[in-house]
Amino acid sequence: MRKITFWMAVCGLFTVGSTYAQRVESLAFADFEHWVTREIKESSLLGGKTKTVYAIAPTQHIKGNKAYKNMGGSPWASSNVMANVMGVVKASNTVRPEKREGGGTCACMETVIEDCCVLGMMNMHVLVSGSIFLGKVNEPIRSTKNPYSKMEMGVPFTKRPTRLIFDYKYKASPDNFRTQSTGFSSRKQLPGRDNGEVYILLQHRWEDADGNVYAHRVGTGRERYGKSTSGWVNGHSIPIHYGDITDKPFYKSYMGLIPKESSYYCRNSKGKMVPVIEVGWGKPDEPVTHMLVMASATCGTAYVGGLGSTLWIDNIALGY
Repeated sequence: MRKITFWMAVCGLFTVGSTYAQRVESLAFADFEHWVTREIKESSLLGGKTKTVYAIAPTQHIKGNKAYKNMGGSPWASSNVMANVMGVVKASNTVRPEKREGGGTCACMETVIEDCCVLGMMNMHVLVSGSIFLGKVNEPIRSTKNPYSKMEMGVPFTKRPTRLIFDYKYKASPDNFRTQSTGFSSRKQLPGRDNGEVYILLQHRWEDADGNVYAHRVGTGRERYGKSTSGWVNGHSIPIHYGDITDKPFYKSYMGLIPKESSYYCRNSKGKMVPVIEVGWGKPDEPVTHMLVMASATCGTAYVGGLGSTLWIDNIALGY
């Protein structure tokens, strides 16, 4: 990794108020110095423009409408995708590399309205939000139904970190409401402000004889950001709490188990995409089998968010 901030060097040696050494383990490609640049030509029905779409992986340039799969050992996927619905190709890019003031590159995620002009006559306005996560996206996207079913969320993992560490900067939406815009109906304003979000979830997963996948939540670290920062917050740390945390003073409702209807997906041993159903809290010492890490400019459902909300992130690591 070419760059390393001062906080990471210090954290690798000492913990404040402790004489015990701490270990910091960077996640692969989480210094965001390497990006794949894709050139995707959208269908002539949509204007035929060539769109630049980025992926987090070893530096490479890909020209043409080729389905993307994680490259070069990168564990990262994002909201940047190519869709091909009944032969109509559309690309979306809400995550991009951006240079930091002090040098190096970070990931920038933003919430915007994408305009889609069909045959030069019908304009569709779709709200899209930037996010990155450990896992895969199964391109090309064939429909807008059930977005999570196109994403393999989480990676195999058996360690027990105590915190998620990263640099971040956040710009909150100027709106005191959230915007909903699906492209198929008029734009709506929903009550409540939007928030940026970063989380790490540790699960113990298992599969039954029918291929259904279930999980216990073993570890939880989750934060939301509602106010703009004055600049970069370097070396920020989210503690990871093990076991059932619902009776803890720091617990917030969004830290709870993932509702069944909002389950993330994985590919089971039969090669089928199935929901991962969190059926309960694991014991604090229960073995971990999978890790989920996500950063997002918004915390809402698909097509809902605060316009203009932007999250920058860099140097994601695990602390032990």
